[in-house]
Amino acid sequence: MSFDPDDVQRALRKAWSLSTASQWTSENPAAGQCNVTSLLVHELFGGELLKTPLPAGDHFYNRIGDRSYDFTVSQFDQPIVYADLHANRADAELGATNDRLAELRAAFQEYYVR
Repeated sequence: MSFDPDDVQRALRKAWSLSTASQWTSENPAAGQCNVTSLLVHELFGGELLKTPLPAGDHFYNRIGDRSYDFTVSQFDQPIVYADLHANRADAELGATNDRLAELRAAFQEYYVR
């Protein structure tokens, strides 16, 4: 599967739901989606998992090639100061169930046309 960050973002916005994160709302679809989203992007496109500590807990995102991608940054009202700490799948899996990942994978594959 080829990686186009704009197409990934569009597909994720359509794929996110209450089934992929309990904090999801139609007003803030990215809310609570960072763990499951970073896991899926890592699974499909490789790269590295990164995290940044925030008051509410670790925030997860990806680095592919030499660029970082935070597909869920829109959930925040304020800018994030990224720490770019290396994370592993086990770290991100603490906030994402296999069922939620399966739901996101299925929905994403429906919307990601490449």
